[in-house]
Amino acid sequence: MALNILVCIKQVPDPEQFDRITLDPVTGSINRAGIPPVSNPVDRHAVEEALRIREAFGGTVTVMTMGPPQARKCLEDALAMGADRGVLLCDMTFAGADTLATAAVLAAGIRSAGDFDLVLCGNESVDGATGQVPAQLAEALGRPRVTCARKIEFADGGNIALVEREIEGGFLRVEVRLPAVIAVVKRINRYRLPTIFGILEAGKKEIAEVGCAACECADITAEAMGLAGSPTRVAGIFQSHLKRHVEMIGGDPKESARGLIKKLREMDAL
Repeated sequence: MALNILVCIKQVPDPEQFDRITLDPVTGSINRAGIPPVSNPVDRHAVEEALRIREAFGGTVTVMTMGPPQARKCLEDALAMGADRGVLLCDMTFAGADTLATAAVLAAGIRSAGDFDLVLCGNESVDGATGQVPAQLAEALGRPRVTCARKIEFADGGNIALVEREIEGGFLRVEVRLPAVIAVVKRINRYRLPTIFGILEAGKKEIAEVGCAACECADITAEAMGLAGSPTRVAGIFQSHLKRHVEMIGGDPKESARGLIKKLREMDAL
């Protein structure tokens, strides 16, 4: 039941420094200058789940990301965790992509990289937080999908994945026939940290770089990539200026409540 697994990961600005993020007033894009990049946190859980499946049933784990040359670092981190090989989708044609164009390029990269039984990814990225890419990727690949996965098991000799999917107030247990795309949440596992041996071994593993030409060979045109292939754009940005006034209302709880109601009525808020 060996499974060939591909994990889509993303490099994002360090969440610990999100307070330093600004938006370019002209392009509307995120200005990441001076903010160290890291692997998207939930994507590490997707890599961990792939490694656990490989350890249990055999197979291979390939990690893939789309981004500039420095995105290679997040592939190296995944290889140090234990993934077998990496694929970097890197080309200026890919720049400015929204979620749909991103999913289209990822799907083309996956088709050019080989046949995979299972595609895993994090449920959403911490920078965009749309949660749209997994579903769009599955659609582009023509595969069934499950999102918000907190547990994955297998049946029928590995042909069916039994997935617990988080929903409000509980979970939904679903069956999906492979090949499929599954997006995981952090609850699914606790990811491992790379060991010194893993870091040394990562330097020996392959990272293939795939550009626009290779993706065009996988049934996608340049017009469907990057900014040109993005149906959604940032129309404009503005900075909200708020003026606040703070007034403390003292007394016991009943007096405070009466004072608050009085103030709200004076402000026509009640």
